[in-house]
Amino acid sequence: MQLAEKVIAITGAARGLGYAVAQQLGHQGASLALLDMSAEALDQAVSSLAAEGVRAQAFVVDVADEVSVITAFNDIATRMGPVSGCVNNAGITDDALLVKVNDGKVEKRMSFEAWQKVINVNLSGVFLCGREAATQMIEAGLEGVIVNISSISRAGNMGQSNYAAAKAGVHALTVTWGKELARYGIRTGTVAPGFVATDMTASMRPDMLERIAASVPLKRLGEPENIAKSVAFIFDNDYFSARMIECDGGLRL
Repeated sequence: MQLAEKVIAITGAARGLGYAVAQQLGHQGASLALLDMSAEALDQAVSSLAAEGVRAQAFVVDVADEVSVITAFNDIATRMGPVSGCVNNAGITDDALLVKVNDGKVEKRMSFEAWQKVINVNLSGVFLCGREAATQMIEAGLEGVIVNISSISRAGNMGQSNYAAAKAGVHALTVTWGKELARYGIRTGTVAPGFVATDMTASMRPDMLERIAASVPLKRLGEPENIAKSVAFIFDNDYFSARMIECDGGLRL
């Protein structure tokens, strides 16, 4: 897909991976609809992108809320036109062991609240935004692309029952939608990052970061632009659909 003049929606776009994706696609000519929960962070992102010559508009949304998502996508269509692409990047973590045991007694369990909160944002949010994007593309007669951001943790990771399940489900949506939407000229793809240098990893202890980097065959964390380039490849390659790009430095061999 040629991105010039195309409207691309990106969730979780005010910072981190989402912002890097916005930079990448914006420099390729896309008009960006940035979606996030913080109006202040969105305004800063729009201003920073404008300074680089990238056109972007801000839309405040809670991806876990159906009404909020429908309203935001309707606003995008009204202000910018229907979307030709959607990058489902918004995500959260709330880690805990399924059960924490001491001397044969369960002391703590992952709460259902923690489970549901992560599933709502990381999986239901992808469903809601993907559904709205696909609806706009089909009704406007536009070919399009939906990219879902998964994770290396989709294969299972200690302390992340909720996150791992959601990220596995994200790719299942990619495959399902790839089969369902191909007849309308809509392609899908998943990008599964490994450990990436973001605000989240920056808050970790230096010794933990060193151990993580040492476990990666390339011996370093990824950069947000590495993930952004993977997303851009899916948009660019018109024969790529319903498949996954693993961008993890070779960690998941």
